[in-house]
Amino acid sequence: MVMGRKIQSLSLSHVLVAMLAFSHLAVALAAQKHLRFGPNGKFKILQVADMHFGDGKVTPCLNVLPTQMHTCSDVNTTVFIDRMIRAEKPDLIVFTGDNIFGFDATDAAKSLSAAFAPAISSNIPWAAILGNHDQESTLSREGVMKHIVGLKNTLSQVNPADAHVIDGFGNYNLEISGVKGSSYQNKSVLNLYFLDSGDYSTVPSIPGYGWVKPSQQFWFQRTSANLRRAYVSQPVPHKEPAPGLVYFHIPLPEFASFDSSNFTGVKQEGISSASVNSGFFTTMVEAGDVKAVFTGHDHLNDFCGQLTDIQLCYGGGFGYHAYGKAGWSRRARVVVASLEKTEKGDWGAVKSIKTWKRLDNHLLTAIDGQALWSKSPAGGRRKKQVGGA
Repeated sequence: MVMGRKIQSLSLSHVLVAMLAFSHLAVALAAQKHLRFGPNGKFKILQVADMHFGDGKVTPCLNVLPTQMHTCSDVNTTVFIDRMIRAEKPDLIVFTGDNIFGFDATDAAKSLSAAFAPAISSNIPWAAILGNHDQESTLSREGVMKHIVGLKNTLSQVNPADAHVIDGFGNYNLEISGVKGSSYQNKSVLNLYFLDSGDYSTVPSIPGYGWVKPSQQFWFQRTSANLRRAYVSQPVPHKEPAPGLVYFHIPLPEFASFDSSNFTGVKQEGISSASVNSGFFTTMVEAGDVKAVFTGHDHLNDFCGQLTDIQLCYGGGFGYHAYGKAGWSRRARVVVASLEKTEKGDWGAVKSIKTWKRLDNHLLTAIDGQALWSKSPAGGRRKKQVGGA
C-alpha cells in the first residue's frame, strides 16, 4: 500500500509538470502567430458580439419572426459566421463575450468548441473575451478561458504572463506589425487591447454588472506606455503613438452620453453598464493611443459615438439564441485599418480606421459605413464621418 501511494504521488507530480509545460507551450505557440498588415496595406477585423450559443440544433432561437421559428436554432448563428467570414475575409475575428449562454449549455466545453468552430475551421486567427453568461454552465470563468486558449488558431490568452496580480480572465494585448518588407515590418502600427469586464458585482453594497478593475487598468496603462515608447523610437521614430483599439463586453457608463444627433446606428435599449464608474474611460483618454472601444452586451444597440476623441461602439446582437427584436436582423461589425504611403512609395503608419456593419439577410447588406479615425497630414486627427461601406 505504501508503494502504491508513492507511485500514485509520482504520477500526479508528473502530470502536473506535464500540464505546466503544455501551458507554457501554448503561450509560446500563440506568441509565434504574428499579425501584420497585408501587402494591400490593410488589416480587417470582424467583431462577433453575443453569440449566446447553447446546445446546437436543439437550442431554439429567440425573438425572430413566426415564419423563422420552426427551423431556427444555434445553427443559424454558425451559418451567419460562415457567411461573414466568406464575405469579408477578415485578418482577425474577435468574439466579444457571451460566446455561450451558460444556462442552456449542457456541456460548456462542447458548446464553446461548437460556437468557435467556424473561426477554427477558417484557419483565420481569432481572439475572444468573456461576457457575463459564459461561466454559467459546467466550467468556471477561469475554466472557460482556459478552454478557449486551448483551441486551434486562437490568439486568446488567459492573462498576461508579466501580470502577477490582475482581476479577471482574458486580459491581454495583440500587436499588428506593418507590411512585410516595409520599414515598419518590425514595428507594431496598430495595438489591440482585450479586457475582462467581469460578470456581476462581487461587492454586496454595489448591485448590477461587473467592471474593469484597478489592477486591469494598471496593466493597460503599463502596456500602453511600453507600446508608445517602442513606437516613437527607432527605426522610424514618431511623435504620436500608434492607434489602439480596445475590446471588452460590458459597456462603460459613458456609452449613455449620446443621443440620435451624435451617433451612427441605433439605440433601442438602455445602457446596461455597471452601476459604478470605474474610471476606465478616463484611463484610456489619458493613455492617448485609444481611438475606439468595441463592446457587446446590449443586443439592440449597434451605434458608434465619439466622446473626447474616442469612438464608443457596439457590435450589435449576433447570435440567434440571444434576445433580439423580431424583424430586426442580427448583425456583425467590421473594422478596417489602412496604412498611408510614404514619399518613397513604402507602406507607412496607419492613415485611417473605418467601420461598417453587415446584416444577416440574403444580401448580407452593409450599413452605417463611417470613419472612426483618420490621421491628418500634420499628424493630428480628423473627426469627419463618411457614409458607405
